[in-house]
Amino acid sequence: MNPAAARARLAAIHDEVTARVDELAAALPGSLVCREGCADCCVDDLTVFSVEADLIRHHHAVLLAAGTPHAPGACAFLSDAGSCRIYAQRPYVCRTQGLPLRWQDEDETGAPVEMRDICPLNEEPLGMPLLDLAASRCWVLGEFEGRLAGLQAEAEGRFDLRRVSLRGLFGPAAGSEADQPRP
Repeated sequence: MNPAAARARLAAIHDEVTARVDELAAALPGSLVCREGCADCCVDDLTVFSVEADLIRHHHAVLLAAGTPHAPGACAFLSDAGSCRIYAQRPYVCRTQGLPLRWQDEDETGAPVEMRDICPLNEEPLGMPLLDLAASRCWVLGEFEGRLAGLQAEAEGRFDLRRVSLRGLFGPAAGSEADQPRP
């Protein structure tokens, strides 16, 4: 798959995620305090699928080559004012931050167990314990991560789930660090 086709498919996935996030946020009126300037989830050491890193490189080449990453401790793409400098092309992980999340895991015996998490800033506005929230009002982890992994495998011709450091995208040496596999 050529890079332009991969970027177009990724943009469609991101658009679908955004639409579903908007629906979920509308079903939780007043419960999500996320807004521009709230950057508690914009932390360092975030990694993204390599197809997402390629999208950022494509749209933000000047920023990556000549810009300065935010100081360590916060996301490299955070501005001094607390907004995202790549918002339109922000990765999947950033699009779902703050939402009530749920996923399947296993307990110590190997039995399936539902796990949940939410941004601490959204716990109180939720107005109830997270475990009491209807499952339909949580973002389910798995579907989109699988689609992104599939797109990445198709674009690269191999399935290695390589992740890219957002901070590593900056500067002249970015290619060497950014393209290294990350756990």
